Amino acid sequence: MKIKDIIVRKEELGLTRPYTIAFKTTDSVSVSYVEIIGENGMYGLGSSNPSPYVIGETLDETMATLEAESFDWLIGRDIREVQQLLFEVNAKYPSQPAVRAALDIALYDLFAKYLGVPLVKFLGQKLYELPTSITIGIKNVEETLEEAEEYVERGFTNLKVKLGISLEEDIERVTKIYERYGARIIQRVDANQGYSVEQVLEFYKRTASLDLELVEQPMEAGNIEPLRHLSEPVKRLIAADESLISPEDGFKLASPPAACGIFNIKLMKCGGVSKALEIATIAKNSGQDLMWGCNDESIISITAALHAAFASEKTRYIDLDGSLDLARDLVKGGFTITDGVMRLTDAPGLGVEKI
Repeated sequence: MKIKDIIVRKEELGLTRPYTIAFKTTDSVSVSYVEIIGENGMYGLGSSNPSPYVIGETLDETMATLEAESFDWLIGRDIREVQQLLFEVNAKYPSQPAVRAALDIALYDLFAKYLGVPLVKFLGQKLYELPTSITIGIKNVEETLEEAEEYVERGFTNLKVKLGISLEEDIERVTKIYERYGARIIQRVDANQGYSVEQVLEFYKRTASLDLELVEQPMEAGNIEPLRHLSEPVKRLIAADESLISPEDGFKLASPPAACGIFNIKLMKCGGVSKALEIATIAKNSGQDLMWGCNDESIISITAALHAAFASEKTRYIDLDGSLDLARDLVKGGFTITDGVMRLTDAPGLGVEKI
């Protein structure tokens, strides 16, 4: 089946709940939208929302590239050449992961629809369900507990708490959550590069009794060397996020002595499913567990990440709550979520449908 047309546009999705992390406050969400249409009318959907602070690409830059592209190199090509098409996407836009992600996801969606199977079945399904964490931004103790209560009442059992501004308040916030819920609620924390190595060690020491599941990107992304010298129990808890953008970063982090025990893969950082799976292969062969994260994103790209996650045997954690607080979305379907547990549907491709 040949590709007949490609539609691109920017979409404003809104946000029902503004939130704050260590380096920014977010109160609105926009995404790129890509639709690749086959000659038989079948379509594949892709979307992206980059974090400029992490990858140096803004959504406006993403859209400028997509809207200026004639796609004459892609239109008329056979979707059965998907691996070659993905190679060309990665070669054509080497410095724009969000451009690559939108096209990569749409190509995979169309190809799996052409085959008539869910994408995860084509990739090789290893997992069928996992609980996602849901994120609490940086707030005072009282507001943190109020939001935690809301999520617990909604059935979530995994909370991710954003930290990184005040070590003392950070410790108080996670301690109060533990005092209220005990071990029945799993806590993950994300310092978004807000700590020094001394603060990492202090945080670990003072929260050791709280059974925290992981500590995401506690230190500056460009300085991974101090992490290599931490004790193994500390390192096993650390998930690399902003330090892990490409497969090359994965090799650096995993090189002995490893700088972390967990890779946090985001399609918006690495450029889509194909590069994400390369990182997952590195983890498989170097001993890191996998966490799959996201930005604020459409169900389109959240679902793509879930397909990749469930096709990777080293996946242990998912943090794919990025579409849950959107004011609107572009599609329906893709996955189900019950009491915080995410499952894919059996629909072909990504399993999403245009609204």
